[in-house]
Amino acid sequence: MMLTAIGLMSGTSLDGVDVALIETDGKRVQAFGPSGYRPYTENERGLLRQALTEAVDLPRRDARPGILREAERAVTLAHAEAVATFTAHNRISREDVDIVGFHGQTVLHRPAQKMTVQIGDAGALAKAIHIPVMHDFRAADVAAGGQGAPFVPVYHRALAQSLEREGPMVVVNIGGVSNITYIDGADTLIACDTGPGNALLDDYMFRTMGQLFDCEGRTAAQGTADEAWVARALEHPFFRLPPPKSLDRNHFASLALREMPPTDGAATLTVFTAAAIARIVPLLPKEPRSWIVAGGGARNLTLLRLLRERLAPATVEAADALGWSADAIEAQAFGFLAARGLKGLPLSYPATTGVPIPMTGGVIARP
Repeated sequence: MMLTAIGLMSGTSLDGVDVALIETDGKRVQAFGPSGYRPYTENERGLLRQALTEAVDLPRRDARPGILREAERAVTLAHAEAVATFTAHNRISREDVDIVGFHGQTVLHRPAQKMTVQIGDAGALAKAIHIPVMHDFRAADVAAGGQGAPFVPVYHRALAQSLEREGPMVVVNIGGVSNITYIDGADTLIACDTGPGNALLDDYMFRTMGQLFDCEGRTAAQGTADEAWVARALEHPFFRLPPPKSLDRNHFASLALREMPPTDGAATLTVFTAAAIARIVPLLPKEPRSWIVAGGGARNLTLLRLLRERLAPATVEAADALGWSADAIEAQAFGFLAARGLKGLPLSYPATTGVPIPMTGGVIARP
């Protein structure tokens, strides 16, 4: 039975809430609906940055001391507004939506300690939008010993099946963190985080230039990368670990650049992101023939150029070129995952998160 699902995603880039509607049975996508976006305000973004800092000392995953309580309220309200605006703008009746997939905002991800924390009150959201909400997708995986990330590979596989292209192929999602899905036929699905995505660069742009991100990679394009710094950064033990593996958004935040012009700093961090993605290739079963880039990083033309250089002779193309939505793909994925969760289908696998057996997940909050 096909379900109408709305997916919500607020990623580690802290830019805002993506909304997308899909029709799916949890195995394939029958139709893509509209998508939307509700940016965070400056105040909300500042609150979330504070929450990331304070979450480091959380004693339990359900604790919400101090600023975290305030941040959770803000996240919940932002998502409720995003859904209300989206459904009104697209004339979607809430009775026509079967389920909403609500990821929440990750503030801490430490799978080795069986801790992953996404803030957002699903019960309050369900009451506000009058639609059942599935949430807490990662908890069961982490509790069972999995990495709890990445969680989009099963959706990437559903999309890739419609391409009918020869594998192996990789979908790389570049959000705050970069993650890959390696697909080779119907049976081989491998996934992991590869290292920094936009987070280091976005934070650097905000700190040095007061900009939220490097639009189209223009700042980096004017600079010269410190290749010695990149080489040292790539010595981090994370890059030698085989998949599956995952990261917290701030895993590499302690890597400080020396004093340099902002253009050189942006160039250095962009090269680091591309090089970190390329470092996964020797750890895959076979060298990929093609790469599809999704997420905010797909808009960074300098990053795309660097990936083409480092991943040759494989092809590298943005998801939009295939008719996919680079911006909405993760929101779509959580609508898809909600439909899978409703049907008790696996959301994660041993080769995607390291969980011992294929695991379903998600918790339903009803209006």
